[in-house]
Amino acid sequence: MPAFPASARPARRSVLPPLTRSALAGAALLAVAAASLSPAAAQEKWFPMKIYDSSSGKPVAAEYTPLPKAEKPYNICVLFPHMKDSFWVAVAYGVVKQAEASNVNMTLYEAGGYENLPKQLSQFDDCMAAKADAIIVGAISGAGLMKKFEEAKAKGIPVVGVTNPLPPNALPAANYVDFTAMGEVTGEGLLAQSKPDEELNIVTFPGPAGSGWAEAFNDGFKKAVSKNPKAKILGEKFGDSGVAVQLQLIQDALQAYPNMNVIWGSAPTAEAAIGAVAEAGRSDIKVISSYENQAMLDALNRGDILAFATQYPVGEGAIAIDQAIRLIEKKPVTALVQPIAAVIDKTTVPKLQMDLVLAPASWSPVYSVKAK
Repeated sequence: MPAFPASARPARRSVLPPLTRSALAGAALLAVAAASLSPAAAQEKWFPMKIYDSSSGKPVAAEYTPLPKAEKPYNICVLFPHMKDSFWVAVAYGVVKQAEASNVNMTLYEAGGYENLPKQLSQFDDCMAAKADAIIVGAISGAGLMKKFEEAKAKGIPVVGVTNPLPPNALPAANYVDFTAMGEVTGEGLLAQSKPDEELNIVTFPGPAGSGWAEAFNDGFKKAVSKNPKAKILGEKFGDSGVAVQLQLIQDALQAYPNMNVIWGSAPTAEAAIGAVAEAGRSDIKVISSYENQAMLDALNRGDILAFATQYPVGEGAIAIDQAIRLIEKKPVTALVQPIAAVIDKTTVPKLQMDLVLAPASWSPVYSVKAK
């Protein structure tokens, strides 16, 4: 594959400290979470994947199956906002395994955080300069990348959006959950596990302002809880989806809202909240996460959180590779794939298709794939 500029070449390093993997509920769940899948096994297990085809603007139930293999060993460039947590590692796992199964070259860059839009723009330029056959982007800001999308189109480089939302028709293909619906299922999950006369004093921690997904999550959650007159939103605290930032926001909220008894927000929010509420002696506070990562699964099994939502990030990464190949080869492509959001609590976790949610415990993130 063409050499990428040295300044853009991803560092070969471990992106996460070793994750603490607590015992999962049920032997079958353990087997799934721990298994390393070969590319062939991945396709067999992951697909066909139930999705919504929202290309027309309205979701239509469908199933997704990728092409068996690419016609040539194309060069695909992948851009992520960061690799700080096991959520984006899960998307990367799907990307890597599907690239291997499709026999394409893949190079992945991460920008280091949602505050680093300029870095992602620069990485996009590097992908174009390296003459990538296609670019897959988990956009820090869909609006902020629109000019780059236009430049890539002018150069004949197809771009696929993955995981994070984009302006309508921004790209020829994308796949991301309906974030409003995903926020809504977590709100419904909260109400389902609350007593009818229970006062719910909620502070939301949606994620980084301007990301699009954070606002949509928040809107969906508020829509769901508004059905209960006993549920009140006391405050909305936006911030970067790193645990340190979220911890500071939670500590501030504990002081500002002494009657807060529900914390709802991103997975790093929930991760930070577990320790913060314990330190504050507030065992009455319910914690619920708007999306999944390994820490959320562990926390649910320990009883530290009430529930989390899933958008099947491994599946999203795999589908993005296939969408890119279809665009390169000018084959029929589903313009907007949307995973079917689901809320996961202790009653539903044994039914979860874990291999579409998290990377196996034994898998270490990698930043490139070489076609054979």
